[in-house]
Amino acid sequence: MHSGTADAATPTIEIVIREELDAASVPRFAALLHEAADLGPDHLVVDLTECPFVDAAAIGMLLDVHRRMFVAGGRLTLRSPGPRVTRTLRLARVSNVLHVQ
Repeated sequence: MHSGTADAATPTIEIVIREELDAASVPRFAALLHEAADLGPDHLVVDLTECPFVDAAAIGMLLDVHRRMFVAGGRLTLRSPGPRVTRTLRLARVSNVLHVQ
């Protein structure tokens, strides 16, 4: 049996999103991201390189996952959002809350 030390944490989980993050897809992606967060990673990376669009529902879901990771001592990073997604994050005023690289 393994003791529950910090060393047992999963260092990084990466999830690539290649479709629109909108009200229709948010429930599926929320379940996936929360399942990943349940594994206790130090870092959860959501690669948005090929994600063409995010809407308000998606931003709310990403903020929820960010809060959950933060409370658990981890970090959520949004990797390489394209210009349209970056603009949407900026307009929603979450680019200063969500870590984008």
